[in-house]
Amino acid sequence: MDLQIKSSRIVLATESAVKKLNELKLAEDAAESFLRMGVKPGGCSGYSYEMYFDTEKLEGDSTEEYDGVNIVVDSESVNHIQGATLDYKEGLMETGFSIDNPNVSRTCGCGNSFS
Repeated sequence: MDLQIKSSRIVLATESAVKKLNELKLAEDAAESFLRMGVKPGGCSGYSYEMYFDTEKLEGDSTEEYDGVNIVVDSESVNHIQGATLDYKEGLMETGFSIDNPNVSRTCGCGNSFS
């Protein structure tokens, strides 16, 4: 796994995740946007992730910068995401973003929610 690691990072983004995020920003002509990453109550295990491009930063947001991509985490989600790794895989068996989160004690069968 190709990580850009700094011990003080909230979210660690792999090179492949950063590359894909830059491609998506370019395709959507969203140069001024950033990736908002957070958690919300819901799903069969208690919480689910949310990720989307946004342009409005809020008070208390934390920002991580990776080669032209900013990843922003709101203050309520930081404790749930601290130390997580955002990766992007492209292959026959698995394609898409994945989050490896050391704070998760269990996940549901669908893989979309956690506690």
